[in-house]
Amino acid sequence: MYMRVALDSPSKKRALLLGTFLLTAAYFVVATLQFVSDWFADRPKVSSLRAATRLDPGNADYHHRLGRLYDLVERNPSAAIEQYQAAVRLNPHDARYWLDLADAYQLSGDANGQARAIEKAVQADPTTPNVAWEAANLYLVEGQTDKALREFRVVMLGDPSLFPSSLRLCWRLVPDVDVLLRDVIPARTDAYVDFLEYLMSKEQTEGTTSVWNALVQLRQPLEHRYLFSYIRYLLAHKAVDEAGVVWRQAASLLGLSAYLPSSNNLIVNGSFNLDVLNGGFDWQYGKLPSVTLTLDAAETHEGHRSLSIAFDGPGVNDAGIAQPIVVQPNTTYRITGYYKNAEMDGAGGPHMALQDLYTSTSYFLSEELRDALAWKSVVGEFTTGPDTRVLVFRVQRLPAGSPIRGRLWIDDLRLVEVTEAAP
Repeated sequence: MYMRVALDSPSKKRALLLGTFLLTAAYFVVATLQFVSDWFADRPKVSSLRAATRLDPGNADYHHRLGRLYDLVERNPSAAIEQYQAAVRLNPHDARYWLDLADAYQLSGDANGQARAIEKAVQADPTTPNVAWEAANLYLVEGQTDKALREFRVVMLGDPSLFPSSLRLCWRLVPDVDVLLRDVIPARTDAYVDFLEYLMSKEQTEGTTSVWNALVQLRQPLEHRYLFSYIRYLLAHKAVDEAGVVWRQAASLLGLSAYLPSSNNLIVNGSFNLDVLNGGFDWQYGKLPSVTLTLDAAETHEGHRSLSIAFDGPGVNDAGIAQPIVVQPNTTYRITGYYKNAEMDGAGGPHMALQDLYTSTSYFLSEELRDALAWKSVVGEFTTGPDTRVLVFRVQRLPAGSPIRGRLWIDDLRLVEVTEAAP
């Protein structure tokens, strides 16, 4: 329903025209002031921004910009504080204003003002990582450890790219693995893996055990490369028992039960029927000049595949494939295996070898693996030394370095402890 206004007299018409003119003029003035204040605000000069705040005193952003000029360019903390205070009065919900005010309070030596401003920033935006990062670093400078850790946790939860920096600062604050796991590090696979790698870089072996156990308890998928890296680290630091425990845990977590050693055979994947993992306690290989490694289904002793090693050239010292094997000190073991070769040219030949991982002491060296057009067995016994914990199986070339050409297959490798009841 519309109401009609009768303009049946000249006075009413003049009044309507005057009202329209005044409204238009007011709008024009406001728009002009807004345009002019914006124009001044876009000029990064104190005089321009001061003009903008006078033209539009209710604009919090203009006060904030002017405060930053006083703060960062003019180096005038008191003037900056005045403008930041105006900004937070007009808009208390922008965490950036509070954080800049906290910085200015710090420069002016007002610790209480700084603390209040930080709290206001966190209240205004408690979940944004950038805000939490700024707050955490301000708390860090003030020595407020608990509050800094709380904000670093927000950072880690929200922005994985800031995780490494946050972790370094947290470790500097509280170098306690259990505290950081409980209060700071998010219960996520990527976070635990980063923490594990950081502790390895610091050679905090005891702490890595706690992080690994927390990682296992997540029961979440894990890339094999992280497991292999940790096994290498533990073996390098002679934490043999811990490496064995980790491998057994990973077998359940990652579906690697078929790669566990047993009393029937301490060599993992000795028949090469499984895929080669290239890490952990399975076979590990690398590309070497003049050597080619393949899994061959056409030549097998009893299983589905054998390992084919093709030699073709000089400089061959090793076949480039090996496996670490956990053993016990002062214990007698029997090794068996099978080999076959095509025509082999060159002085000497390859040998199956078992050596101590840490001392390189040789415990077993087979005969030359030559002159076997049909599958031929290798058998040997040896007793480990008083400190031997890890042996390495490898295919060693003697004499090292001289040219050799030909192909060798090995299969059905087995290592068992010899007991009194054994034949």
